[in-house]
This record gives sequence, C-alpha cells and structure tokens, in this order.
Amino acid sequence: EARDLVALAAVLPAHGVTVALVEQPWRVAGKKVAPAPKTLDTGWRGVRPALTKPGLPVISGGRSAGARVACRTAVELGAHAVLALSFPLHPPGRPEKSRADELLGAGVPTLVVQGGNDPFGKPAEFPAGDHELVEVPQADHGFAVPKRADLTQEEALRVVTDAVVRWTAGLA
Repeated sequence: EARDLVALAAVLPAHGVTVALVEQPWRVAGKKVAPAPKTLDTGWRGVRPALTKPGLPVISGGRSAGARVACRTAVELGAHAVLALSFPLHPPGRPEKSRADELLGAGVPTLVVQGGNDPFGKPAEFPAGDHELVEVPQADHGFAVPKRADLTQEEALRVVTDAVVRWTAGLA
C-alpha cells in the first residue's frame, strides 16, 4: 500500500471518517501502468455502491490515477467531495498534455494534496479553481522526501494527514 493511504487509514477513523482502501484491479494483476480512463472508471462504478451507507456522505478519493477517477466520476456517483492525492496533472515532462479539465470538472469540493517535487505536476503548475491545494514540501509523487529534506518522512506524511483531517472537518 502507498504510504499516504496507509497513514490516512490509520488517522482518519479517530476523526469520525471511515476509510475503505480499494486496490485497483490493474494493480492486483501486477501491471505497472494504469489502463485507459474508461476502464478505470468502469471498475470504480462497480465498487462504489458497496461503499455507500444511507444518510452518510461519501468522499471519493484516490491517489494518482485513482485521483483522476474520483474527479471524473464524483458527480455521477453522488460523491459529497473528492480527495485527490498526487493528482497527475500531466505526464512527467509533458505539461502540454494537461489533465486539468478532469480536476476542474469534479463538481464537488475537492482537496488536492501534492508533492512539491512531483514530476506529474508541481503545485505551482495547477490552475486556479474550486479546489483546495496543499503542498507537501520537497515530496515526490509518492510523498517520499529526500534524506536531505527540511522535513522527515514522518513529518511529510503528517502534512498529508493534518490537511485531510482539517479539510474533512470543514465539509460538514
């Protein structure tokens, strides 16, 4: 599991947020590259109803390709909000291949938590919009920080968890 997802699953329940970790089928199959967006969205549409409880809001979330899925399907699936971890704004070195429209089209309150050195899009590259953006200084796409960084790995993960705890508390 990704370090940020594990950290959030450990921290959020104490704040009244239930977390369901869903491993995407392509990852279970051992593939390194996500399939086409339509395939990912279809998979999420199949899982999402099992995560819904009457009367409780659902925050659709994901990291990387999963963040894109959450944004694309939020309104259709009735999400209350979207948590986008390491949103891949563009392929590394290809800012002209922007995926900003997926983020900007989420249609619900959205929090993006992005590494300051993410090759898929640094925080300064993100367009203005109805989303909130939190930077994890010096972190890469997996929120790993170099040993020489100004903050430890534990502190970097705390930036992620603290931001999400604060944001979810403000959604009520």
